[in-house]
Amino acid sequence: MPRIPRIDIGGYVYHIINRANARVQIFNDKKDYQLFEKTLEKGIEKFNMRLLAYCIMPNHWHLILSPHNNGDLSSFMGWLSNAHTRRWHAIKGTVGQGHLYQGRYKSFLCQKDEHLLSLVRYVESNAKRADLVSRVEDWPWSSVWRRKNGKQEQKKILSPWPISEPSDYSILLNEPQSKKELDTIRQSVARSNPYGRHTWVQRITGKFRIESTLRPIGRPKKGG
Repeated sequence: MPRIPRIDIGGYVYHIINRANARVQIFNDKKDYQLFEKTLEKGIEKFNMRLLAYCIMPNHWHLILSPHNNGDLSSFMGWLSNAHTRRWHAIKGTVGQGHLYQGRYKSFLCQKDEHLLSLVRYVESNAKRADLVSRVEDWPWSSVWRRKNGKQEQKKILSPWPISEPSDYSILLNEPQSKKELDTIRQSVARSNPYGRHTWVQRITGKFRIESTLRPIGRPKKGG
């Protein structure tokens, strides 16, 4: 199956995910998580990237980004993955022992409406869904913890959302999302298809020529 073209246009919102090679655990203790966060902070400053939300899990991480200019996303992601890989191997004493990540990061576009709120909830509540914490805000390696408990310097890497935050967001965040909502987001993760209203998705896939992300996986049936 041919690779889906990468969209790298400024002004849009993107969900990014990357997993460890063979899905092994690469974040084992506080120092491992802090190393990635420090690398992330450096990248945000270096590339003037807007970070809306993130969550670091034991063997993968999620970012929601909104680049200013065309080409910024790939430059930022290339630097982040390579810089973190080098630093991780240097600390572990495993320089030259193979890839840290499984390959290309996955990304998809998200509409700036209630779908973005749904996506931020999905990202920030990852640890709770995995039963790592009882409440979302208790997971220290995420944007929700940083917004609530971080020092002013730590909060600087987070950009304002392009939508309003609901007054009851803290309550909403700890409520389970519907199966339909989760399935739709997970399909976008797997297929890289845009996440939003049907009309918006149709327009975006046509505009960027990524209609293949909406097609069923596998070869079409003969005579169908």
